[in-house]
Amino acid sequence: MTAVEVYNFVTNGGANDFVEVATILDRHGPWCLIGGLAVNCYVEPVYTVDVDVIVIAENLGAIQDELVAPGFSISEFPHSMNAKKIKSKLNLQFTTDARYQDFISRAERRDVLGIKVPVASLKDVLQGKIWAWSDLERRLSKRKKDELDLIRIGEIYPNLHELLPKEIVEQLRKG
Repeated sequence: MTAVEVYNFVTNGGANDFVEVATILDRHGPWCLIGGLAVNCYVEPVYTVDVDVIVIAENLGAIQDELVAPGFSISEFPHSMNAKKIKSKLNLQFTTDARYQDFISRAERRDVLGIKVPVASLKDVLQGKIWAWSDLERRLSKRKKDELDLIRIGEIYPNLHELLPKEIVEQLRKG
């Protein structure tokens, strides 16, 4: 069984949904993958059902309209728009935080779930994870996942320790 087949099995078609979403996003201009799935492009992957994306802010309304047609339900939150199909376990989160907009211009196409998509640069993924980890309003479990992603990156890329928070670097030195 391929990784894509396994992912489709455990997410009830999530890889297929991801391809559908990527096709829609490609039609609406520049975008890029951020978050845990993007981290997986740079370090040994871990399982995630979350797909975090940044798009050109002005395009989000048109993307939302196009996602509804094939059956995605939309939920809006203060810093994101989320989309999900009823039977799928794949969670799409479109970040609306303006700090991420510049990530799009530095993204590079990488293989994700069997297709080439724009993925934020390693330094941008790292910055996004630092912002998420530092956000005390996020649930502790989400912040701990972000912390683990920062540690995973720090283990593989010691040259980036200078960009990591002190607490993370201290953990890496002890580990």
